[in-house]
Amino acid sequence: MNSRSPSLNGPSVARPSPADRRHSRRLSTFSSLEQGQNAVPEGSAEHEITEEIEAIKRYEDFTTIDWVQDAAREQLRRRARRKENVGFFERDGSLGWRRKLWESYDAGQAWIVVTLVGAAIGLNAAFLNIATEWLSDIKLGYCTTAFYLNENFCCWGAENGCAEWHRWSSFFPVNYLLYFITSTVLALASAGLVKSFAPYAAGSGISEIKCIIAGFVMKGFLGFWTLLIKSICLPLAIASGLSVGKEGPSVHYAVCTGNVISRFFDKYKRNAAKTREILSACAAAGVAVAFGSPIGGVLFSLEEMSSYFPLKTMWRSYFCALVATAVLAAMNPFRTGQLVMFQVRYDRSWHFFEMIFFIFIGIFGGLYGAFVIKWNLRAQAFRKKYLTKIDMTESMEILFLECEGGHDYNGLCEAQNRWKMVLSLAFATVMRTFLVIISYGCKVPAGIFVPSMAIGASFGRMVGILVQALHESFPHSNFFAACEPDVPCITPGTYAFLGAGAALSGIMHITVTVVVIMFELTGALTYILPTMIVVGVTKAISSRFSKGGIADRMIWFNGFPFLDSKEEHTFHVSVSAVMTTSSITLLPSTGLSLRALESTLKNSKFQGFPVVQDVHSKTLIGYIGRTELRYAIDRAKNASLVSPNAKCLFEQPESTAVRTPLATAPPITFEDIASSSGTQTVDFTRFVDPTPLTVHPRLPLETVMELFKKMGPRVILVEYRGTLAGLVTVKDCLKYQFKVEAQENPRDESTLMERQEMLWRVFGAVGGWVREKAEGWSGGRIRLGEAAVGLQSGTDDPRDEREAIGVDGEGGGVGIVDEAGGILEGTEEGVDAGEQEGMELMERR
Repeated sequence: MNSRSPSLNGPSVARPSPADRRHSRRLSTFSSLEQGQNAVPEGSAEHEITEEIEAIKRYEDFTTIDWVQDAAREQLRRRARRKENVGFFERDGSLGWRRKLWESYDAGQAWIVVTLVGAAIGLNAAFLNIATEWLSDIKLGYCTTAFYLNENFCCWGAENGCAEWHRWSSFFPVNYLLYFITSTVLALASAGLVKSFAPYAAGSGISEIKCIIAGFVMKGFLGFWTLLIKSICLPLAIASGLSVGKEGPSVHYAVCTGNVISRFFDKYKRNAAKTREILSACAAAGVAVAFGSPIGGVLFSLEEMSSYFPLKTMWRSYFCALVATAVLAAMNPFRTGQLVMFQVRYDRSWHFFEMIFFIFIGIFGGLYGAFVIKWNLRAQAFRKKYLTKIDMTESMEILFLECEGGHDYNGLCEAQNRWKMVLSLAFATVMRTFLVIISYGCKVPAGIFVPSMAIGASFGRMVGILVQALHESFPHSNFFAACEPDVPCITPGTYAFLGAGAALSGIMHITVTVVVIMFELTGALTYILPTMIVVGVTKAISSRFSKGGIADRMIWFNGFPFLDSKEEHTFHVSVSAVMTTSSITLLPSTGLSLRALESTLKNSKFQGFPVVQDVHSKTLIGYIGRTELRYAIDRAKNASLVSPNAKCLFEQPESTAVRTPLATAPPITFEDIASSSGTQTVDFTRFVDPTPLTVHPRLPLETVMELFKKMGPRVILVEYRGTLAGLVTVKDCLKYQFKVEAQENPRDESTLMERQEMLWRVFGAVGGWVREKAEGWSGGRIRLGEAAVGLQSGTDDPRDEREAIGVDGEGGGVGIVDEAGGILEGTEEGVDAGEQEGMELMERR
């Protein structure tokens, strides 16, 4: 890897040889980050042009952000501000205090934004909790004193209902029918709103947010409409009874909130790196309000969401989570002082002999995660190809409780119902696992945290009841010698608590975050050690049977270009085995006509072009981005003084001197062209990045992948002795990675595809039978057309157009079927920036 120094106008001498050129490029140690994207601007005109490019530059959908260039542009802005502020107080005298006040405001913008975002997230979370509880209860009845109250508030203080809460009917079948109809209407309303107004509001959103924070662009995913529809449809989906949770969507709407609010502040409007800090903080706040766990939220953002998490981001994440939970606590949506419904406190200790059963629960959590991830991905693949009464939170609250005080909690604590309860919990575990597999990923706001925790809690409570029965059958056994007399020895509620943590860890592959969240839910230091043991066993088992959590697998399934910083690879190959050598569009430094340049820009979809001395020698001069090139051409054509045959210059032909940061000779500008009507050349040198990130062809691929992870460039050029040998992108690395994995673990998917086809034919046959019967019973008045299947809409989810990274069955190489624009093509294809409207990092309107 090297840093290349740009060249300036100098005395007119012979062109240097390639060897001299390579030597001169290495005389300066200034990187592109230190000098800006190109040379250091000496006048305000250069800074204005840079800002003008940024004003029109829009990151294209389904492409990646070049964090190196983003940092370079921020350095340019800072230099311009410092130069503007020099001598301000001397010039303006007593008015200098206004500038000082403005500087203080600019420095504190981050904390202002974090405070506003945290407060908005807390308010939204309280609203969603209240709306969800009311919608869940309205399926059963209504409050006669106030229709807007749910059953708990209507019967406040009463344990077994009250006269004010009125069922819809005294006839049970009617209530059941109304319950079914209401649930169906809620689910249809949620799905319909998502499909019509904000397709990106579907699902959890965690996997996409991980990619966005890493620099992947998904326009509209964090926009206002997504926030609005997600906030409306999430209570509808949960209240409908679908096996989905609110915790994953909580992260999504929290990040949307941060993105929308930060859009009003200029610092975050134009700087993707600073916006990334806010999004990481919002992810922490989303988990904090979902679990009532601010510290757990910060750890979640660190462990799962962010690939770049400096100390200042951690502080802002902590403060944002603190403000959000404080506002939620002030709102007190449950009127119990608890931030979440299933918050619980334990005052009993545990015994070392229970470690055996704790480990068993951990093994279950790992196996559960691996099983659900595998089959849920298959269910989503089928859905993507063919199908473009007690809720779980309340059940977890009951399962966590201790059996004392004479409460039986729906028969859960009665000894005579023990075996019946064991069978019920086992059945609930199996059924909920099946429902999670088919529900997660459907086109409604859907999380998997609470459904998984509910499954783990059911299994854990079942184990706890069995251990309790074993103790009661053999109370004097040496195995239970640690139990104290006349004191309950086994607490089944703690087993449910540990099972919930194990299932959450198994499905997400997170460890420390789960331990802290569970501690903040219970407030019991006593159970930290058992929780750590259970989570550790779960992590070991789940890592053995599956690669990555459900969010990581969804990234793979949707084909997003994301290099996970938690993974380590050993390929034993150099970057030359991966780099793209063919189909690279090169721009010669001189001799290319404006007409030919426009044709090249029109006929290719690359996001940038290497600039070489000539296409034969391929001596590397620099790199120019597509947006900068488009802007420069439009600016030249607007001058109306450049003919289509004008020659394009990407390097001054007479220049031989090494350009240093102290050099002040300006290049020829468009203003100079305007003053010389006979000019037949257009100078693009100021738009060329003369110091792109370059590596040697023999550099190990693992090192190149670390460069992508740590620095975040869009493209790395491969240079050998000054000559361009190729280029490599994140997508090239991913394609090679999955190719190697496919060769090491070959799988035949033909049987699975045949079974999916067979299942789809069964669905078609059933649908045809229902259609015929409906038409027969109605005398032809009701007609169910086949066109209803596979309806297309202008707002369909763009993620459905993508397919998981795989290996071609014929050629053996990695192939991506991508109708959205070649997102996994190593050539960095994309859409013309001039034809797109959006913002850096994502669309934010």
